[in-house]
Amino acid sequence: MRILLIAGAFNSLTQRVYAELGDHGHQVSVELVTRETPLPEVVRRHAPELIVAPMLKTAIPREVWSAHTCLIVHPGPVGDRGPSSVDWAVHLGADRWGVTVLQANDEMDGGDIWAAASCPVPDVGKSDLYRNEIADAALEAVLTAVARVASGTHRPQPQAELADAAKPGHPRPPFRQESRRIDWRADPTDTVVRKLRAADSQPGVRDELLGDIWHLHGGHPEDTLTGRPGELLATRCGAICRATADGAVWIPELRPPRAPGTPGTLKLPATLALGDRLPPLPEVPAPHGPGDGPGSGPDSGPDNGPGDRPRTWTDIRYREDGPVGFLEFSFPGGAMSTDHCRRLLAAYRRACARPTSVLVLGGRRDFFSNGIHLHVIEAAADPAEESWANIQAMDDLVEAVLTTTDRLVVAALGGNAAAGGAMLALAADEVWCRAAVVLNPHYRLMGLYGSEYWTYTLPGRTGPEVAAQLTGRALPVTAATGARLGLVDRIIDCPAQDFTAQTARLAVRLASAPTTQARIATKKAHRERDEAHRPLAVYRELELAQMHRIFFDPDQPYHALRRAFVRKEPTAAPPAHPGWSPAGV
Repeated sequence: MRILLIAGAFNSLTQRVYAELGDHGHQVSVELVTRETPLPEVVRRHAPELIVAPMLKTAIPREVWSAHTCLIVHPGPVGDRGPSSVDWAVHLGADRWGVTVLQANDEMDGGDIWAAASCPVPDVGKSDLYRNEIADAALEAVLTAVARVASGTHRPQPQAELADAAKPGHPRPPFRQESRRIDWRADPTDTVVRKLRAADSQPGVRDELLGDIWHLHGGHPEDTLTGRPGELLATRCGAICRATADGAVWIPELRPPRAPGTPGTLKLPATLALGDRLPPLPEVPAPHGPGDGPGSGPDSGPDNGPGDRPRTWTDIRYREDGPVGFLEFSFPGGAMSTDHCRRLLAAYRRACARPTSVLVLGGRRDFFSNGIHLHVIEAAADPAEESWANIQAMDDLVEAVLTTTDRLVVAALGGNAAAGGAMLALAADEVWCRAAVVLNPHYRLMGLYGSEYWTYTLPGRTGPEVAAQLTGRALPVTAATGARLGLVDRIIDCPAQDFTAQTARLAVRLASAPTTQARIATKKAHRERDEAHRPLAVYRELELAQMHRIFFDPDQPYHALRRAFVRKEPTAAPPAHPGWSPAGV
């Protein structure tokens, strides 16, 4: 079918719907729309057989939905209505949630039902839930709905025909800041964490801190550190620890409020955002657990170790299982600042000093990496210099992976990867992806040439022609297409919650395989041959020459594109996403 996607942003769900529908043989186009977009004209230009809206904040006009079947993807169970569905799921501590695909009409979220799917709600933040369990359910429902439309025989279910017992959801109001407010004197840790996680990416929880107003982003429980409720207790890896009524929470990021008529504000690591306002606090390292290796923290779950180990948080942790080392990391939004890269490199080097034959890099749910940290760069006194420092730190990390010749390195992607983060994965010997992962192995949409040794690794895996198509077309691909093109070595088809355990089992099996030592020897010889043919330093020098020119020329599009991206402003000429199917690469 000719399918037109209309969306408020080419976000993770829109990208996944786009790529998955393309994999299923549909001709898919994308249009990003605002309230000012003349949608009837856009639809006439595309002449679609079906319109799908994976993420839309504006109403579809009657002129469009009365003439075309328009499917709205609502991230709530049947009967749920309102713009804050996922916020409510996290805030309420729901066990299960769902996604409903509705036909657009003149009643918001009230159209006939084409498909629905349910999903569990693990103890994670709203954005993580949205990109994983919600997105999985959305794809299931969208593919079902599209197949039903294509059949020409299916009649959607009017919501008015459903009994109340058949509607697990119900209309809910927008989730406003007064509902998110934290009472630091009375709220226990679990309540504070739920409030923070229900607003983790947007809009954050508005709160007073050190005499100023901030939006708090992200929250993780801390069971060991305690103090006077509301008091700042410690820092760790850029996050601040704040006491609750019965414990404490770690808050990784802060953002100042946006004043009317001013540009959007920046979401930054908490200690960087506070700057000189931050009082002297101890930098408390993550605790080491039994059997953990160097640089480690708790070794299972987002905030907790096995058994009764106290809950805490760290963004980098290391653990071992016999001959396998697991270096796990999770940075907000997948963005890696200069500091993130340097700390991960230090942890990687410590992991490589351990007597293991397989090292798994990543392996947690949600984002693997999206490359350099544009918010930190934008906030820097000299964004060009910070861009340069950040890309050099990324290159140092990738070089360390590429030159590891005494063990096999596996990049385990439980979530999406883009730009330099995708190239970090390609530096490993094997790339393992959860089936739901979306890859964006390109830099063009941010006006960058790219580095991270991509001119060595990407053509080496896909061949130069496909590498040129991927970087030039700058569109997302599914894990399945990535495997066909040579980007992915293993697809792990499992729920997000099971990815870490499944990766661990496969890694232990790899380490015990009789061919592993021979593969390590072959890898070493191959790296030596490649180095003799063309040293890695040459690839790095040529890539960085392009990046230096872009970073230090204020007229390069990168600077305007970066500002627009981090401040959520429109660009003068937004990058086009033509109707292209990943199956056509």
